[in-house]
Amino acid sequence: MSKVKLPKEEFFEYRNLGPLMLGLAAGGVVGLLVCLIGALVSTKQFAFSWLAAFVFFFTICVGSFFWVLVHYAVEAEWSVVVRRLLENLAGLFKWIWIFFIPIAIFHEQIYAWMTLAPGEDALLDNKAALLNMPFFWVRVIFYFCFFGIMALFYRRMSIKQDSNGDPFITARARGISFVTLPIFAVSLTLAAIDWLMALNHHWFSTMWGVYIFSGSALGAICLLVIITTLLWNAGYLRNVISLEHFHIMGKLMLAFTVFWAYIAFGQFFLIWYANIPEETVWFIKRNTGSWNALSIFMVVGHFFIPFLILLFQSIKKKPAVLSGVACWLLFMHFVDIYIVVLPVLHPFGFKPSILDLAAFLAIGCPLALLFLQSLGKSSLFPARDPRLAKSIGIQN
Repeated sequence: MSKVKLPKEEFFEYRNLGPLMLGLAAGGVVGLLVCLIGALVSTKQFAFSWLAAFVFFFTICVGSFFWVLVHYAVEAEWSVVVRRLLENLAGLFKWIWIFFIPIAIFHEQIYAWMTLAPGEDALLDNKAALLNMPFFWVRVIFYFCFFGIMALFYRRMSIKQDSNGDPFITARARGISFVTLPIFAVSLTLAAIDWLMALNHHWFSTMWGVYIFSGSALGAICLLVIITTLLWNAGYLRNVISLEHFHIMGKLMLAFTVFWAYIAFGQFFLIWYANIPEETVWFIKRNTGSWNALSIFMVVGHFFIPFLILLFQSIKKKPAVLSGVACWLLFMHFVDIYIVVLPVLHPFGFKPSILDLAAFLAIGCPLALLFLQSLGKSSLFPARDPRLAKSIGIQN
């Protein structure tokens, strides 16, 4: 392979996006106002709609941080050119805790176990070591501290390397990733239990943490494809990203589409076959009435459709088409989270609310603004990473 000439740092000019930034700001304000009204008029609907939107964006940030950690742990070369985008997405942990405040305020509207006294529910008493208020809030604080501090740490190390070119930073980040990854796995699993599984404290699944992880990793790589395509079409990163990188991201989309389906089916099959009431109650509720139709739609849309499309190599090398599939999978990821959360409030059927959209806008628009600003504060790619040349010239 011929020697690759390293490009200079490239910065995103977010100040030229006045109309988009204004639109995002307006969307966030409108969404927040509707949510404030909803919190007064229909408190429970607001609380559940907000939880679904919050978990969706939280999992995207978690998935982005996972890809950063894996990049260092396996010494990946191809992902060097897109790592900074993932670092900026994971860096939103610095702000995302703010959007947990409504959940903290209305926690008793969401989690029935928090309103029960000891002795009222035998199954809850058996889980009291985990499901008790003091320990719950300690874990919540730990999640935001761990993810926020570590995501910021990795981003700052990466940006520091842009200025001094110290290769030891890469080695140091790799060493720390081996310690961070196990803590990451435990933290995400417990967060998935605390915020989602505990919506029905009688239900449990030993595969739940992996299920939420699979959707998080897939959602993050899909958003990476969309962002990379938009920047590429706008003339950015043309000297560092090629169709080979899109091909690799497309293969990861395919792999995690299959992985999500494998975990989802495995969880369903084992619980349904065992036929234990405490376990089957979760699926019975989601296979009843209009929730059943939405669940079938999710299975088809989250697996069969993207799986068949992503099988073709030519599609994975067409950024516009690949980003279209990524948009669809992101939508299906939200449907997945929605089916996890909202049947607890509406057990007899799917009842969409304007608050579902309002909560999505109230959280998503500010995060999008913060992300666009972060893109302009550092180079769009790690300009002095020791593996940059190999990443630019990658062939697969």
